[in-house]
Amino acid sequence: MCSFFLCQTGKQAKVSMGEENQTFVSNFIFLGLSQDLQTQILLFILFFIIHLLTVLGNLLIITLLFLDSHLHTPMCFFLRNLSFADLCFSTSIVPQVLVHFLVKRKTISFYGYMTQIIVFLLVGCTECALLAVMSYDRYVAVCKPLRYSTIMTQRVCPWLSFGSWASGALVSLVDTSFTFHLPYWGQNIINHYFCEPPALLKLASADTYNTAMAIFSMGVVILLAPVSLILVSHWNIISTVIQMQSGEGRLKAFSTCGSHLIVVVLFRGSGIFTYMRPNSKTAKERDKMVSVFYTVVTPMLNPIIYSLRNKDVKGALRKLAERKSFSHRQ
Repeated sequence: MCSFFLCQTGKQAKVSMGEENQTFVSNFIFLGLSQDLQTQILLFILFFIIHLLTVLGNLLIITLLFLDSHLHTPMCFFLRNLSFADLCFSTSIVPQVLVHFLVKRKTISFYGYMTQIIVFLLVGCTECALLAVMSYDRYVAVCKPLRYSTIMTQRVCPWLSFGSWASGALVSLVDTSFTFHLPYWGQNIINHYFCEPPALLKLASADTYNTAMAIFSMGVVILLAPVSLILVSHWNIISTVIQMQSGEGRLKAFSTCGSHLIVVVLFRGSGIFTYMRPNSKTAKERDKMVSVFYTVVTPMLNPIIYSLRNKDVKGALRKLAERKSFSHRQ
């Protein structure tokens, strides 16, 4: 029977395993990013600033793309989905981390852990798929401009968005089912700062090989496959751009591709490092440092790289600022 059916919030349930009484875990204790008080205060300030910028930046993009009718384009439609995913991704993790910076005992209930993993995997994997879809959109816009309106239609874009969210839900369902099917008793101290399947597997009281293989397989589907699509799309974009006569156009395209690839390296690279090592058994400090990139840093960078660098979005933001300035003068 799945361990989460045997756990009860606020207390521990005991069952007999042979001759021994085994205590199922009802809550977990995080070690966090640091045990030093001063370091935790500095990290609290840093994470708070980053989270504030993340929330404000993504809310601004969502509002702007919704209000300005000129931004109701396929690319902006995907940007709105990406900003919403970033907002959910950050708020599902960082607020709890901020609270844990200020308390001595960093605990979370079993069901709280399960809920955070479900949301984290859902929006995180959806974001992986969305970035791949956006790179395909740019490929069509640059390499097949005459066919863009017939390929990226109002019927196709919602289906691509739905497919991204559906893939995130599928990966979340599979990873969560396998992870919480394992029994957890006795050990409840996790050398991490938020809820993540690889960190939890280290505490399982049973063989984790099948679960690790399932997580690895889902990683191939949601990490390696989108990365391959992104790299192929950008390679074709760069090949097309090289043939452009305008040096300014080439420079702009290379700058955009470079920025997008930086996000891929930070987000996908760190995710691959964490989820594509199924046989890793030992918790390491570097694993926590690597996860900071895709849980904290990337959601802040995405609005800047994918939205605020977009010419149409910048124009709409400038017009909004001018209207605000004019209304204040009135």
